[in-house]
Amino acid sequence: MTKGPILVATDLSACCDRAVDRALALATQLGLPIDLLHVIESSGEANEENVARGRAAALLPDHPSCEVLVERGSVPETIARVAEERGSTLIVTGVARLNSLGDYFLGTAVDHVVRTADVPVLVVKQRPRKPYITLMIATDLSACSRKAVTTSGDMFPDAVLHLIHAFHTPFDAWPATEEMRDEVQEEAQRNLEAFADDTKIPEAVRSRVRPRLGNGETGHVVAEAIRETGADLVVLGTHSKSGFVHATIGSTAESLLSWLTVDTMMIREPT
Repeated sequence: MTKGPILVATDLSACCDRAVDRALALATQLGLPIDLLHVIESSGEANEENVARGRAAALLPDHPSCEVLVERGSVPETIARVAEERGSTLIVTGVARLNSLGDYFLGTAVDHVVRTADVPVLVVKQRPRKPYITLMIATDLSACSRKAVTTSGDMFPDAVLHLIHAFHTPFDAWPATEEMRDEVQEEAQRNLEAFADDTKIPEAVRSRVRPRLGNGETGHVVAEAIRETGADLVVLGTHSKSGFVHATIGSTAESLLSWLTVDTMMIREPT
């Protein structure tokens, strides 16, 4: 894992406290410095930046290794740019603008950041109470999914990694024989186990992977797996720079972000 700072973006609202608190906890856990970024979208007087800087600094009491950054510009473009300039290991955001399923922050902004940033993007929804110890990684068994497994497993070396794969019995509208269903499930299970045993995934990560197979729509399978395992972090992979449109899990990441109640991390396949 790279050793750049954790970049946490905040609009200074109360809801973003959760993202800041999680970023602080991760900085301590991973032994990384932290950059706190606030982006001012409108043009204004220089004093506006000083006020914002003071408010942002107040969110980081007694932290030994942090820097407050105040920038002007488009929120998503600035987050991605600053992450690249600072060599960030991880981008952390909150859900301060979560008002509807068409929410700007979880749609346009995060979509842009995921498509352009070269590091994982963590969306914090829960108030942090403990380190991430149980991860749910949704997979379509692709190289992109392997990247998500490897990166998240490396980042959280003490966590259990539940690898969930959803499959469908073909021709659901037609009467499917029990034999057909069994054959489809057995093949899906073999493919999942082969993926989990892939030597391209480091042994230290593979040893903590727990494959799980679910029959049905991806969102339902993921939700059920979260309930059964008590996962405190969901990990999603995205292909190249195509963003949510081609998320690796069949259902779009943007859709899952709109209703998942646990923290969610997106990891993009490198170009």
